[in-house]
Amino acid sequence: MTRQSTSGHDDGLRRRRTIAVGLDERAQTTQDFAIGIGIFILAVAFVFAFLPSMLTPYDSSVGGAETAQADRIADRIVADASSGTANDLDKTAFKALDDNPSDELGIRADDAGHEFDRVNVTVQELEENETRSVDDDLALGPEYDSQAAASAARTVTVDEYETECDPACRLVVRVW
Repeated sequence: MTRQSTSGHDDGLRRRRTIAVGLDERAQTTQDFAIGIGIFILAVAFVFAFLPSMLTPYDSSVGGAETAQADRIADRIVADASSGTANDLDKTAFKALDDNPSDELGIRADDAGHEFDRVNVTVQELEENETRSVDDDLALGPEYDSQAAASAARTVTVDEYETECDPACRLVVRVW
């Protein structure tokens, strides 16, 4: 029996010791906490500093200004070269836009007529994924060579090209 009472006495002592451990006897100090928080803040700062450089190769060099300009030019072409019916382009009116693009399309140019903005306008078949135009008469500006560019597209019809534009064609404006 003494053995049982000694054993019972030891269990009670352990319970009291476990319960009696206070804040003064724990293993973490103020310095440990400060070092841990410091390392955590440095890790978060490193992630925020390193993350933009990881995404840079996927970032486009085209800004919001070029995108807005492409959209504005597409709207202006549809409005100015329409034959009277909504989104129905007149081939003659479309070709006339190429005579003075800085005035007609709002492209920036100097007094000598040298354009600052490079703009390519093509009318493509809806089913085609290529950048070629339906006809050379339905293309304006320098040739687009798959460089980074802002683009805007409108669905249009052209009466002279009913077979190519069946049911419609895509007017694509690219600015770079």
